[in-house]
Amino acid sequence: MKGTIAVEGFDKHANKYVEKHLIPGAMIGVSENGQTIYERGFGYRNVAEQLPVTGDTVFGIASMTKSFTSAGIMKLQEEGKLSVHDRIVDYLPELQKPGTQVEKVTIHHLMTHTAGYPPLATHVYARKNSIEQDPSAKDYGLDLLNNPGPHIETYDEMLAFMATADFEWLGEPGRFYSYSNDSYGLLGVIISRVSGRPYEEFIEEMILKPAGMKNSFFDMKLLEEKVDVTTLYMKAKDGSRVYEAPLWWDAPSMRSVGYLKSTTNDILRYLELYWNEGVVNGTRILSKESIQQMIHPHVEYEPNRCYGYGLRIIPDYFGSTLISHGGGLKGVSSYMCAIIEKKQAGVILTNVSDVPSGDLLMAVLNVTEGRGLEAAPESYEVQEIEVDELRKFVGSYISSEGMNVKVALKGDRLSVESNEVLRTLKCIGKNIFIDDDEKGGILQFIEQENGEIERIVYGGRHIMKVKS
Repeated sequence: MKGTIAVEGFDKHANKYVEKHLIPGAMIGVSENGQTIYERGFGYRNVAEQLPVTGDTVFGIASMTKSFTSAGIMKLQEEGKLSVHDRIVDYLPELQKPGTQVEKVTIHHLMTHTAGYPPLATHVYARKNSIEQDPSAKDYGLDLLNNPGPHIETYDEMLAFMATADFEWLGEPGRFYSYSNDSYGLLGVIISRVSGRPYEEFIEEMILKPAGMKNSFFDMKLLEEKVDVTTLYMKAKDGSRVYEAPLWWDAPSMRSVGYLKSTTNDILRYLELYWNEGVVNGTRILSKESIQQMIHPHVEYEPNRCYGYGLRIIPDYFGSTLISHGGGLKGVSSYMCAIIEKKQAGVILTNVSDVPSGDLLMAVLNVTEGRGLEAAPESYEVQEIEVDELRKFVGSYISSEGMNVKVALKGDRLSVESNEVLRTLKCIGKNIFIDDDEKGGILQFIEQENGEIERIVYGGRHIMKVKS
């Protein structure tokens, strides 16, 4: 940190942020060249007992797991057991449908979310047992309760569901980026089949143990055995309060999507893998070439925002390369990142869903670099747009994953409502909008040749418009 005053200034900002967003407990860690330069817990891992969070407190990390899954694929490629350019049907023949584009989908497409899969209900059904047992599911950010589909407990059931699901591909493989839990579920099956052992065991033996990540695991039973584990919390749908919701969700057939548990100390250790070219604490886990493939900006999904393999990339982050990934699940809002050239890494783990934890981590990184708390690597030029032109965007957009987005016209401004949160939008390009505060990500409208809006890209996912 550049001076005690800067640190104190951030701590004050963080305390206000945690209070504003009703975050029961958060742990932040920042390292440089493998040495911790900032570590601070806010709130509690258990509010009722006022138990503090520490660098070894176990949290869920949700979709941060995807980079571990991609690292597993790279390990198998190094062993000569597969190539990222292999067709997925060579490993998952159950998905074969002659004459459809699944025959063209490669492992690379799955890893970059460019296979063409729309958001399917696979992940909803894979965690259906947990959802049905948890009264707090009603307050989660997705509509998970109105799905009459099957329980998906095994790989065979997942493959059967995806093979027979009635859906329209978004486009040819490689054409569109659409964030896909389904794709990463398939990667987990490929890892298991090619390695000849359970996905979880392979990741633990090939990544977690060599990296010295002693408090990171998939096994739900270990939650009961470890002492320093957070309690989970849920925020009421109206945002008025947070309450204890201790049941951890699981999805045995899709753990590769987001079910690793970890700590800030372990994640900082893991991020050395990327800024140190595949080596963690002197142990080589992946080759330099594999790391270069993982952090390469394979597809640009927003201006100056790219995706590698299980990692988001900002190629120009104040003159450096930033890699990152967040995660959101019941009782989890997480975010990790690394500035490659500066050998800096950061992570924030929290114990409640649907809070913008990444903003807080980026604020502390700004402090370490001597920038203002709210500094961003890009700015947007607002464009004026006529009300008559805005009307074509109005409508409801629904995905099988449980996302329900409503776009409306409020006076002469466009607004978007999702998870009972209303945001006003401003135009920054043709069919491209962003929240007024520029914190909620970019919303893009995709139109057909006749000019009618067919879908939106929201939260990185292509979501189809409901036809009138």
